Amino acid sequence: MSLLSFDAARQALLDAALPTTSQETLSLQACDGRVLAQTLHAPLDVPGFDNSAMDGYALNLLDLTAPPARLPVVQRIAAGETGSPLAANSAARIFTGAPVPPGCNLVVAQEDTEAGEGWVSLRSALKPGQHIRRRGEDIAIGSSVLDAGQRLGPQHLALAASLGIAALPVYRRLRVGLLCTGDELTAPGQPLPAGGIYNSNQFAIGALIQRLGGELIDFGQVADTRAATEAALQRAAEACDVVISCGGVSVGEEDHVKAAVSALGRLDLWKIAIKPGKPLAFGKLGAADFIGLPGNPVSAFLTFLLLARPFLLKRQGAAPEQATSITLPAAFHWPRADKRREFLRARLLTQDDGGLAVALYPNQGSAVMSGLAWADGLVDLPPDTVVQPGQPVRYLSLASLLA
Repeated sequence: MSLLSFDAARQALLDAALPTTSQETLSLQACDGRVLAQTLHAPLDVPGFDNSAMDGYALNLLDLTAPPARLPVVQRIAAGETGSPLAANSAARIFTGAPVPPGCNLVVAQEDTEAGEGWVSLRSALKPGQHIRRRGEDIAIGSSVLDAGQRLGPQHLALAASLGIAALPVYRRLRVGLLCTGDELTAPGQPLPAGGIYNSNQFAIGALIQRLGGELIDFGQVADTRAATEAALQRAAEACDVVISCGGVSVGEEDHVKAAVSALGRLDLWKIAIKPGKPLAFGKLGAADFIGLPGNPVSAFLTFLLLARPFLLKRQGAAPEQATSITLPAAFHWPRADKRREFLRARLLTQDDGGLAVALYPNQGSAVMSGLAWADGLVDLPPDTVVQPGQPVRYLSLASLLA
């Protein structure tokens, strides 16, 4: 069976991801991390009135090139107040954010003036309209301010609040079921039997699902039997929009996920030309989508980030996202070319000249979680590539993939 390229596998998953259409309206306090379901249009201008960008003086000057030596200060306008019309060649003491009074044709900053009791004189060149924020300058009424598909963060909620909007339409959270297969797995905190390993995938993949805004439904550990695997998958399919398993997608005698999914629904088993993480299963369990991740912890983690994550984002209605990547010199030697595309655990370092380079974790094994904990990024290495120190390599930020 020929290996499927990483790009082809990613595109196949995206093509199969049908965005949810189910919506709910939530208060702004409940919208952080959710996906906006409808484009948001501004119900008002921002700012809503011409206002001062400075603490200073609002002026009505007939001749900006030859202003009077002194101007009478006839009123004081604080933020939240409105002033009276400003007579020609007079000034109003004004503060940042306060509406400029009718007749005002510019604002001068207080540091560019000299003031006394009831008067002000000017010490700088003047320009018409300076230091005045015009109505609608930031946002015009009716304009599109947030697009449907936007994953909402604090900055987006602040923007909505500045427009007087208290609630937003968002897509319903995806219900994502997680199960981990393997008799060798032991829950953390329990005694470790001979031949056992602690179950790290349950916590890593569960946290990643929740970071994406999914509603995690954890079905725990599943025994390595066909009957137990089918029963767990059936329960998950009935309760969830997407079911994700870790382990059991190879062809060993104790790998029952492939046969169980095939019996309950439809399964495509892909061997992908990536390292780590070659085996990936995808299919349907009734109405639920199914993704089967590898069992090795690093393989499961990276396969989720690189392939399952974009699928889940599209399923929950989010606009496409790309990992932040930059090209930097390698601070390592990689003499072993592989026919698969490799994703190496890496960290930025500062060189003697102050520039950035990329270092590798010494052990790149697919079960070495210490490398993931150490790394702040990945080197995306094309197939059949060896690397010499100083050679440019593509670095993917883990922070952008974990957002």
